[in-house]
Amino acid sequence: MYVPDYFAENDRATLLDLIRATGWGYMVGATDGAPFATHLPFVVEGEPGAERLVAHMARANPHWRSFADGGREQLVIFSGPHTYVSPRWYTTAKAVPTWNYVAVHVYGVPRVVDDPAAVHAAQKRLVDFYEAGAETPWRMEDVDPDYIAGMLRAIVSFEVPIARMEGKYKLSQNRKPEDRARVVEALANSPDDGAQRIARLMASREAGLLSR
Repeated sequence: MYVPDYFAENDRATLLDLIRATGWGYMVGATDGAPFATHLPFVVEGEPGAERLVAHMARANPHWRSFADGGREQLVIFSGPHTYVSPRWYTTAKAVPTWNYVAVHVYGVPRVVDDPAAVHAAQKRLVDFYEAGAETPWRMEDVDPDYIAGMLRAIVSFEVPIARMEGKYKLSQNRKPEDRARVVEALANSPDDGAQRIARLMASREAGLLSR
């Protein structure tokens, strides 16, 4: 990913927080010599500094065979909030429209999990994570175990040890402070959720700069 220095985010905890908050990623690899992508839910697990992504895909999906057999590195893309930025919000006339956004790229070689008990446990952790806020959570243990076993046989569970990460937080850092302030104000007053989230990110970072 092209990341100019002023948009680079290198803090590991910040990048992992975005992955956890997003949950949904795009795994990119290659099958039969051509680019191939699969859209998947991911959970971050592991000790600090040795985290891994845990996920699964349909066994009928050919994507998993490309890394199960050859140990090929995959790219997982997590896209955070994003929004249009208008030059009419700047104090200078020499400007053009742009787009502010947040993204994290994760690289690693996936490991297929074959043990049925480990596959079951991984899916239970995934379900419990996303059902946690429900008044009456759906639970795997409340479903016919034979049905669950059949569903689990139809998927491939895998882990991606995080070899490296790239973070891009394009939040108008290349603009002067008064321009950034006007962008934050405009986005904060937008009805769009993505615009409001970018405004909050920009404001929190601006507050951090002022407190140093």
